[in-house]
Amino acid sequence: MRTPIKVDGNWRSFRHRNYRILFPANTISNIGSWAQRIAQDWLVLELTQNNGTYLGLVTAVQFAPVLLFSLHGGALADRLDKRKVLIATNIVGGTASIGLGLLVTTHMVQLWHVFALAAVLGISTAIDAPVRQAFTSELVGHEDLPNAVSLNSANFNGGRLVGPAVSGLLIAAFGTGPSFLINGATYFFVIVALLKLDKKTFFNQDQVRSLGNIREGIAYAKARPDIYVVMIMVFALATFGLNFQIFNALMATQEFGLGPANFGLMGTFIAVGSLTGAIASARLERFRTTRFVILGGMAFSASIMMLSILPNYTSYIFWLPICGVTALTTLVSANSLVQTSTDPAIRGRVMGLYLLIFMGGTPFGSPLIGVTTELIGIRLTIAACGGISLAASLFVWFKYRNKVEKPADISVEAVLQSGNRNHNN
Repeated sequence: MRTPIKVDGNWRSFRHRNYRILFPANTISNIGSWAQRIAQDWLVLELTQNNGTYLGLVTAVQFAPVLLFSLHGGALADRLDKRKVLIATNIVGGTASIGLGLLVTTHMVQLWHVFALAAVLGISTAIDAPVRQAFTSELVGHEDLPNAVSLNSANFNGGRLVGPAVSGLLIAAFGTGPSFLINGATYFFVIVALLKLDKKTFFNQDQVRSLGNIREGIAYAKARPDIYVVMIMVFALATFGLNFQIFNALMATQEFGLGPANFGLMGTFIAVGSLTGAIASARLERFRTTRFVILGGMAFSASIMMLSILPNYTSYIFWLPICGVTALTTLVSANSLVQTSTDPAIRGRVMGLYLLIFMGGTPFGSPLIGVTTELIGIRLTIAACGGISLAASLFVWFKYRNKVEKPADISVEAVLQSGNRNHNN
């Protein structure tokens, strides 16, 4: 029997014991993940003499597995014990991080090592992400799911607030190796927390494990204008706008001539805005509509374009929180909309598709952005990325803003029956 404690308002998901156990473990892991991101970018720049093309390629390799595995990860979420899958993905991710850290600290690392281990970490993340997203509803139930999505985003960006700054200082003092080793150790906390969860208090225990296929998840999303419009927006914003790791690394080195500590501080300033946006979004649940996501995308795109004309490091870092607020307010709304409005029986597959859309453009966008910085410079590249995502937002607004209502009859069974009729015809 569930015995939730009384917690109201922005923190109500903490009334669930399982959520209280996993949340702090994820906090530690998020700090480690952000520390590794900064270290990996800096390591690539060290190994390639500040080459933006290689930086974009490594980012692409880390996100490329999303194209191959995220839909299957979503299917696993609907078929298997999510907790066991998450334990396995954390073991793989932690092993990859420790392996790279040991190569760096023993001075044996080569660029191909970074590519290979980034790919392994990418495979782990591609499977982990949709399972973890779908698992949230089992921890807190449908009623508190929107609040949990906001708190999870705040958690992620709380790690972004601490991780880059810590990593920047570690790199300046000891090199990149410790950041990878620390991140590898943080996976242990998540594994322990997952083992301590009380399975008897999971929600949706009466849900029959789905044996359906990936095509059903795609068909369900296609039948939902309110979902597929959000996915179009997320693709444009993530592919072209959410490239701060490339923007900041090259602005720090090429434009401002600064070192790793200043680069890490850039990530912290983004996180100030991102964390603020994530916490504020917990109070904006009634505004979470598809139209809100489109308008938020416009604001975020404009904030990216503004970055390209800021004249110095000080003005640049003080504008980064604006980018963080607009990005997170938009993306938390998008994620929450998709999760809460999707039938639980197919939620894993739909979230797998959502994460494919969210991260699947990065393997193509990052190398293109990296090459573009070599051809026209980082400032014009940032302006172009913001302009593309703004143009996409305007296109979606004028084409789809009147087609975003949820259809009345949208059960999984209705979608599949409709699909079968269309197939037979």
